[in-house]
Amino acid sequence: MYATDDLRNEHEGIKVALGVLGRLADDAEAGQSLDIDDVDQIVDFLRTFADKCHHGKEEDLLFPALERAGIPREGGPIGVMLDDHVQGRKYIAAMADALPGLRSDSPAASAAFADGARGYAELLTAHIFKENNVLFPMAEQYLTPNQHEELAEGFEEIEEQRIGPGVHEAYHALLDRVEEKYLS
Repeated sequence: MYATDDLRNEHEGIKVALGVLGRLADDAEAGQSLDIDDVDQIVDFLRTFADKCHHGKEEDLLFPALERAGIPREGGPIGVMLDDHVQGRKYIAAMADALPGLRSDSPAASAAFADGARGYAELLTAHIFKENNVLFPMAEQYLTPNQHEELAEGFEEIEEQRIGPGVHEAYHALLDRVEEKYLS
């Protein structure tokens, strides 16, 4: 098993959140009231799970391992992924900043949320494709089975430290619920 299998599996959950985000952006652009609790929970999922945990695994463990294996940070896929992470954080901040205005049905906040949501969904959709089809195959080629095992153990530690026990399961329940509500 490759450590990247864990990251690919996490991408599947993130893609569900991106689909829901697209639907919420459509509703916001159409002037419909949004379920603010759902918006808040999706933004929390993206900030906590997708960024702190998932991207943390990549930034703290996978990317340094790839650099040690000879893949350069600058001018290569690692640098591109890091730039995407930075841009993604800006989109998440924009969505979070729009939440107070969404609570009062502000048209400006709805537009700001929709812009942030669309930007994030487009960015992360392309980002996931690049990781799954370029970066992760490189990791599978350049890193040894022992290195993958060490990475997988490190990924578990990061998850425990950054989101805590039981939170991963709670996020899966959230994704199941919002997928049923918005994408079925």
